[in-house]
Parts: sequence; C-alpha cells; structure tokens
Amino acid sequence: MSFLYQNVLFFMLLPSFILLFLIIKKGDKFSQYFTKDTLDKLSISNRYFSTKARNITLLIALIFMIIALARPVINEKNISSKHKINSLVIAIDVSKSMLANDILPNRLSFAKEKTINIIDVYENFAISVIVFAKDAFILSPLTQDLDSLKYLVNNLDYTLDFNNGTNIYATLEASNKLLKHYKNKNLILLSDGGDKKEFIEEIELANENKIKVYTIATATSKPTPIKLKNNTFLTNKNNQVVTVKLNENIKKLALQSGGGYIDFTLDNNDITQIKNEITSSFSKKEFKSKKYKAYTELFYYPLAIGIFLLLIAFSSLPNLKKLNKNANIFFIFIIFSFLNPNSLKASIFDFKHIEDSKKAYEEKNYDKAYNELLKVKESKEKEYNLANILYKQKKYKEAIKRYESIKSDDRNLEFNRLHNLGNAYAKNKQYKNAIESYKNALKIKNNEATKQNLEKVKKLLDKNKKDENKSKENKNKNKKQDENKEQKNKQKKDSNSKKSKDTENKKEENKKQESINDKKYISKKEEEKWLKQLEIKKPKVFLQKVKSKTNQESQTAW
Repeated sequence: MSFLYQNVLFFMLLPSFILLFLIIKKGDKFSQYFTKDTLDKLSISNRYFSTKARNITLLIALIFMIIALARPVINEKNISSKHKINSLVIAIDVSKSMLANDILPNRLSFAKEKTINIIDVYENFAISVIVFAKDAFILSPLTQDLDSLKYLVNNLDYTLDFNNGTNIYATLEASNKLLKHYKNKNLILLSDGGDKKEFIEEIELANENKIKVYTIATATSKPTPIKLKNNTFLTNKNNQVVTVKLNENIKKLALQSGGGYIDFTLDNNDITQIKNEITSSFSKKEFKSKKYKAYTELFYYPLAIGIFLLLIAFSSLPNLKKLNKNANIFFIFIIFSFLNPNSLKASIFDFKHIEDSKKAYEEKNYDKAYNELLKVKESKEKEYNLANILYKQKKYKEAIKRYESIKSDDRNLEFNRLHNLGNAYAKNKQYKNAIESYKNALKIKNNEATKQNLEKVKKLLDKNKKDENKSKENKNKNKKQDENKEQKNKQKKDSNSKKSKDTENKKEENKKQESINDKKYISKKEEEKWLKQLEIKKPKVFLQKVKSKTNQESQTAW
C-alpha cells in the first residue's frame, strides 16, 4: 500500500499525535483544587463515556480522516500509451490544364472529389493537403481533424489565379518540410503531369529526402481543349485552340522515387491500392507517448471509520440493551456502508431518485420522472421505464429506440418490452413493425390484450392499403379530367386566335409595359436581397505559399 499525498501525513499526523499525548498526560484542572472524593460528588458521572475517552475518540477519528486525505492506494501500476499514426501529404494540381473536361466535369473538380475520398478512406492517417501550379501552397499542415480538412478542400476557391505552370519541384519541397520529423515520407500527387519531358531534378530531390511519390494520373491520353470561365477555350499566340493530354513522363518520377503510378478510376480502387502499398511499406510514426498510473483507491475505508468514530465522539455512548429499532437499523446501516461503500451510494441515491421518479410519474409530470430516472445507475429495468415515460410523452420514435436497445433473458420483461414496442410502432403508424412485435410477444406469453392490439393493427393496415388504392384511382381520374380540360382549352384558344390583330397587338403592348414596370419593381427587391447576401460571407480559406529554391517556368502558358 502507498499514499498519493504523503505530505498530508507528515504535516497533519504529527501535530495530531502531540495533541493526543497532551490530552492523555494532562490531568483535569479541578483535581488541583479538590480531592478525588469531592470531585466525584460535585461532577455528574457518565458510566459509559468519560471526557478523556471522548477526546481520544475524537482524535482517532481525526487521524483516520487525515489518512483518508492522504489517499491510500494499492495495485499501483505505471501504464504508457503510445499513439501511433500514419502520415500522408496530398498534392492537387490547380494549373489551367486541369480545367480540361476529358474527365467530367473537369480534371480539377475530379481531383478535388478524389481528395475527399482519400481523406475518407485514410481515416487513421494524419493528412496534409497542398495545392500547386507555378508555386506550391500549403492548404493544411498534418492533422487528424479530417472533418475540418474536408471543409477546407471543399471551400477553397479553385478559380484563383495561381500563376500558370506545374511546379512539382516546389511541391516536393513543401512535402519535405511537412514531413521533416518522419522517417517515411509519402506524397500522393493528383496531376495530369504538366508539360515537362524530364523530371531529373524532381527525382533527385525525392530520392535525396526519401520522399515516395504515388501519382494518380488525373487525365486521359485524348487531346482536350481547356475551357475557361467565359465558356471560351484557351488559345495560343496564333489564336489556335490549345489541347492538352496526360503527360506519361510523370510515371518516371513516381517509379524512380520508390512510389507508384496508377491511372484514375471512377471508384476508390486506385486509392485503396495506394493505401495498401503505403501501409505495407513503412512503419507507423509514434507521437508523444502518454504515461498514467492505475491503482485501486482505499480512502473510503479510513473515511468511513473516521465518520463513525466522529458520531460516537459527539454523542453519548448508549446502552445497547435500550436501543430502539430505529437506532438498530441506523447502526446496521453504518456498518454495512463501511463494508460496502459502493452499495451505500446505490442504496441511498438510487432509491431516492426512483421514488421521486415514481411519484412524478403518478402525478403525470413525465419530464421530472424522466430526469430523475436518468440519475439511476444503468440497468435493463431503467431503460424499460425510460422507454415507457417517453411513450407517455408521445415521443414514439425515441421510445422505439429505447425499447429496441433492451436485451434481456427475463421472459416477463421481454414480453412487456415487445408488447409496448408494438404499441409504440402502432402510434408511430409503423403497422408492419407493430404486427411483428405483437407476434413475437405472443410467442412468449399468450396474452388477450396483445391479441386484441394485433387484430386492431391488422385492420388499420388493411384500411391504409384500401385508402392508398382509392387515392391512386382518384389521381388517375383527375389526370384524365385534366387532360380533357386541356384539350377543350386548346380548342377555345384556337377559336379565339381568329380575333382581330389590332386587339392582340394592344394586349401585347400592355403586357410589355406591365412587364417593364414589374422588372423595375423586382430589380429593387433583388438589389436588397443581393446586398444582404453579400453581407453573409463564408469564412476565408488561407493558403501558405512555400518558398522554392527553383522557380521553374512552364514551356507553355498553361
């Protein structure tokens, strides 16, 4: 056994023992002035508990409480927990060539959706996202907050001018900075490969820093024009429409860096293949290990003894023969609480909450009954009663969830659960489920009320089916009537079309004037609406530009 707070023992027990010694040794002051016989006659004697004994009991109680404050424990163990996680950087090509629509709706939108799928599949990874064109920008550092990461990917304005080009070298530099504390560095590249023929510098940088590049080719080998914002196509200096296709030279970078290359797939097959390759080829990075202690608390034993002795010290020690029934019960309760303190908690507080809940339920104060019952320790009976209260509150969906969560071997409880579950389904108009619940209940117990409820629900289900059929028939009739009316209206319109052209022209002019007035009126409303919408803006997504040693220029403008 050991103490968690040993200082309490040193600073509080020593003065307590000194005080105890002084009480024992120090005589009564009256003995200095009176003889023993005279004191016996003057003082009121207590046959059961003297003053000195009471003081000693009080001090012993204090000592036990001090021991409790020091928190004695046994079975103390040091447990260390190491949180292991895999790391990954995802790089999205945002150059203009990614606006080509050989992959619908275009390469860039497809790459963004593919990034979201990677985040979902790689749920046990710490992931960072980079966007790159002529320069590389860090969208997010390594994080396990994948929901926030997906928000950033979705809300980034990909129409920004990122300075056209495809600088994979800067992307590798940014990845190296993000993964500098990791032995194994992995980069998933979502790109069409740009227009570079050789990636010698990129391969050297990747191998020098041990970065494995896994490329998902986000393009096809079919030459495709680049569609711009104004629905026009990108042209060169000679006003010829530019076409782009997959640069297969990017495959060398992936393979020679020790990574992998794969063509995009519409499902997640490309993602899972890369994940399997990554997880099989590198060990997990260990974050800071957390150490904590586990032990069994013993403080409630000396605390219970201290309280018990404290009660004795502040009261007269009674004759056990003259104790009434209530006192007997009280002392038995105290002894029982000392032997089993956990049962004491349950017996006092749970009993009180159950009584309050029952009383509130009888008074139809279901909110109070529900809240009081929530305070009771977990049990099947508690869940059953909570479900019953929810049923009384007409919260049938919540009651159904509670009933369905209960699993019991008690036949009576299981029957009542299924019967009440059937009632809740019936109230929620889920008649098929109600019928199944009633049937399962009847398998346990042949109950007349359950049979009656089953028959009623069957009739309601048949009635609903008939009503649905009638409503379908009425809809069909209404459709036919509407079709006949349309035909008659067409005939009337044809006959009215033979009217004079002058009257029609006047009506058209009036309509034009009215529409012009309406447009003027609507434009003011729309102006106010747009002004309000401009006030409500989404939070901005910020990017960190990575300084690169090389400033690679693309051979073409895209």
